Amino acid sequence: MTTPAKLYGRDLSEYDEIDVDELLNKLSAEEINILAKEVDPDDTFLPPSQRCSYDCEKEATGPLNRKQLIDHINKQAIEEPDKPELKPYVAGTVRGKKWIPPPPPVKEQEAEEQIAVDLGDEYEQALSLATQEEIIDLAAILGFHSMMNQDQYHASLLNKGQPIGLGWDGITKASKQKIYPMEPPNMTDPDETIKKVQDDDPKYIDLNWNNIKNISDEKFESLFEALENNTHLETLSLANVGLTDKVADKLAQALEKNNTLRVVNVETNLITPSGIVRLIKSLLKTKSVEEFRASNQRSQVLGNKIEMEITQLIEKNTTLLRLGLHLEYNDARHRIASHLQRNIDTSIYLVLLMSAHCFETTERVLGARIERRLSRLGATSS
Repeated sequence: MTTPAKLYGRDLSEYDEIDVDELLNKLSAEEINILAKEVDPDDTFLPPSQRCSYDCEKEATGPLNRKQLIDHINKQAIEEPDKPELKPYVAGTVRGKKWIPPPPPVKEQEAEEQIAVDLGDEYEQALSLATQEEIIDLAAILGFHSMMNQDQYHASLLNKGQPIGLGWDGITKASKQKIYPMEPPNMTDPDETIKKVQDDDPKYIDLNWNNIKNISDEKFESLFEALENNTHLETLSLANVGLTDKVADKLAQALEKNNTLRVVNVETNLITPSGIVRLIKSLLKTKSVEEFRASNQRSQVLGNKIEMEITQLIEKNTTLLRLGLHLEYNDARHRIASHLQRNIDTSIYLVLLMSAHCFETTERVLGARIERRLSRLGATSS
């Protein structure tokens, strides 16, 4: 059931039986024109020129010339003088009524009756004689972290004096921001480092090309070809250098033949998930890499299929100790973390075993030397 239509508060249901065509036939041309100005027919099939009233009775002077019309409007705007202001502008004076902000609302004081807490004479006397620094330390011990700022909390934990000016009057002040200097640009010469890797320089064990821009694919290919026969380089850092899948495949081929690399860092590049799988798979060939980092690539989400494939490859690697890669699924993270911890425990056990073996060998050699010395001393005394 719908409510009857109304116009200016009057019910329009009484006009339902009236013939509209008969009323329009009784109107004159002037009255129809006035009615057309007041009423816009709600018909989307009519063009706007027929729906809206047009008052201009002059004849058209010709087709529209847009440039001429704009020039005429600009000329008229320049030649027409500005309307004089009722009150001229004077610097430093306020024209009209100045806006005054309303006063802030006064907070109603509630809780007229205060709850009395009896702490005992000993505690009340101790609190009344305590300084602000001692009360702040007490709040830190009781866990009232919201009552103090970060500097006060850390000063209480480290058993240091409170910073000057950070008592109860300064608990809401934020600590000053520490400004750290910008990191210097990487001034490493790619051509020089490639030459050192090709020559297998025994002193060159760390290659760092991080944040070097505009390195050509030819230089990457030359470096990776030299890595295949290098026997001294241990750390390879290629973060934010624009590595793609084409160049990453060359790196994977080098990792399959290199036996000395321990750390490989290819973070913040343009490697796809399939390229990351190709690199991790290459680590199973020689099993010499202990740390591999490849987070923040072109695709932030690897997907369940890729993560499970990476997990299976990591579980086959017995030498990898650290993996820098963002994994979304808990199953993959848990399995990889458990396997890496197992590798770490195994490496620690091997180190201890080698140390014990060295100790036994050293003890046996020393014992033999002592016996020979004692035998010589016995022969001499006899």
